Amino acid sequence: MIRRTAVALGLALAGVVVVVFTLPGRDHSKPPAFQGWIEANLIFVGPDETGRVETLPVREGDWVKVSDPLFSVDADLQRADMQMQEAALENAKVAYNRAVTLLKSNAGPQKNVDDAEMALRTAEAHVNSSQTRLSRRKVASPVEGTIEQVYYRVGELVPAGRPVVAVLPPGNLKVRFYVGEAHLPAMKIGESVSIECDGCGNDIVAKISFIARSSEFTPPVIYSLEERHKLVYLIEALPDEPQRLRVGQPVTVTLAAPSSQVVQGASR
Repeated sequence: MIRRTAVALGLALAGVVVVVFTLPGRDHSKPPAFQGWIEANLIFVGPDETGRVETLPVREGDWVKVSDPLFSVDADLQRADMQMQEAALENAKVAYNRAVTLLKSNAGPQKNVDDAEMALRTAEAHVNSSQTRLSRRKVASPVEGTIEQVYYRVGELVPAGRPVVAVLPPGNLKVRFYVGEAHLPAMKIGESVSIECDGCGNDIVAKISFIARSSEFTPPVIYSLEERHKLVYLIEALPDEPQRLRVGQPVTVTLAAPSSQVVQGASR
């Protein structure tokens, strides 16, 4: 009984060995492919100074051209400052004219004229600065593109320098993916790669625009047990038809197979 069991076990192990060694090998004739995603360089537009949003004529998804209005913030404080600076300018003009008149009648020194002229120029500069600050309370689009995100709504207080909207120009989309050290020599700036994704159609081409100089560990979201725990290099590529892609979309990046790999695969 024990002998029969040992024989059966030996046959089973032999079967396993046969199965393991008859598994098909990896097809090296296929060009290497990598998982990646679409990312965007957004243009963030916000006010120079703190204010409350008064108008917001755009919505997410709207297409805007250069100089189209995006939003405005309340300008009450700037208008009050403008009035104060204009009043100071009028006083400086009066003081300058008086100093010139006194100088002509020999009742005042040249120094008074020089001081009054300096004060007049300073007042004019303050008026120009106030006018600029007032005009910049209405913000127009600096680029052509899509309103990708609206961060503040009408009535909300916006801190200085915080974006109210984010604009995405079409050319600011890029493909990001990681490659291992073995495939790094095949990557060259300006080389073309093929992009595939669900619902994108075929024949999307991108050109490599960036190759990282230093390696990093595979990010945890990527993508398979086979590639995890390896050092990889970040690659970026600019698509020729960015309007066919969406931010955050997962894609498959395919490279052209080197001729040596094709010959090796064919000889197997």
